[in-house]
Amino acid sequence: MRIYGNRQLKTLPGQNTRPTSARVREALFNIWQGAITDCRWLDLCAGNGSMGAEALCRGAIEAVAIEQNGKACQIIKQNWQQVATKEQYFRVIRGDIRVKLKKLQSQQFDRIYFDPPYAGKLYESVLNEISAGNLLSSEGEIAVEHNPQQWEAKPIETLEICRQKVYGNTVLTFYQKASPSQES
Repeated sequence: MRIYGNRQLKTLPGQNTRPTSARVREALFNIWQGAITDCRWLDLCAGNGSMGAEALCRGAIEAVAIEQNGKACQIIKQNWQQVATKEQYFRVIRGDIRVKLKKLQSQQFDRIYFDPPYAGKLYESVLNEISAGNLLSSEGEIAVEHNPQQWEAKPIETLEICRQKVYGNTVLTFYQKASPSQES
């Protein structure tokens, strides 16, 4: 797999992780192109870490990954070590995303990428945890990758949908903090 700057990344063999397609990855970074430099990036269900690696290559100051698969965590660390500069900070956290998000509550992130297993039941619980933990900065955005036939996006607590982009069978739904008049 190749990312920004024609850098080669390691991937896990088999179907345990589903890397974000090059088309969707490129589209996301085009949408967020002015917001990556010096941002704090959170990569949820990170797989091989390609999204966080791309963010680091494009100037993110910090990248944090949460991934349950131990082998995937090793690959993420290797990939991020390869692309990160001395000025950039990164961390890979292994474990259940809902448990590990609670441990990040003292932090905020400018960009959060969430790409869980499409058929999983993580979407609403994780978005609720992000909202409850106030993990999204005031000007930040979350991009949720999903198949619209398996999950329908809707507003979550203090988060509102600001746009959706469709790429074949893949949808990116973008959330931002809800304005005070729209919070429930």
